[in-house]
Amino acid sequence: MFNKIILVGNLTRDIELRYSQSGMGIANTAIATTRKYTSNGEKKEEVCYVDITFFSRSAEVANQYLRKGSKILVEGRLNLEQWVDQNGGKRSKHSVVVETMQMLDSKGDNASQAQPSPQQPHQYQAPAQQMPSQPQAIEISEETIPF
Repeated sequence: MFNKIILVGNLTRDIELRYSQSGMGIANTAIATTRKYTSNGEKKEEVCYVDITFFSRSAEVANQYLRKGSKILVEGRLNLEQWVDQNGGKRSKHSVVVETMQMLDSKGDNASQAQPSPQQPHQYQAPAQQMPSQPQAIEISEETIPF
C-alpha cells in the first residue's frame, strides 16, 4: 500500500512543541492550503485546513524556524485519529505526519527568524531511522505551482 501526501500552504498557528517521556520532540500545528478556481465566470477560492505533526528533530527545527503564517511545503503520510468524546460519541479526523518539509518564506517575510530565500528553500528531512522509506526531496517555488 502507498500513503503519501504533499501540501503547500501557510501555518494557521504557532508550533506547539512538547516532549514524550522518552525525550522525543512532538510538534503540532495546522496548515491552510488554498485552491483557486473559476465557476460560471466567477473567481472563487476554497481553503482547506489540515492538522500536521512533526516528530523528533524535525519537531525542534519546525519550532525554531516556523511561526503562524509561515509558508511551508510538507510531505508525509495521512493518519486517521479516533477517540471517544466527553458525551461518549465516537470522533475521528485525518491529519498528516510530516516526513519532509521545506520552508518557503523569504528572509524579509520574518525578520526575526533566519529564513531561506525562495530561490534556495531550506529543506529538512527526518533521519532515516524515523521513516520506513526515504522520500525523494523535490524543489518547488511558488512560480512553479500550476494552480
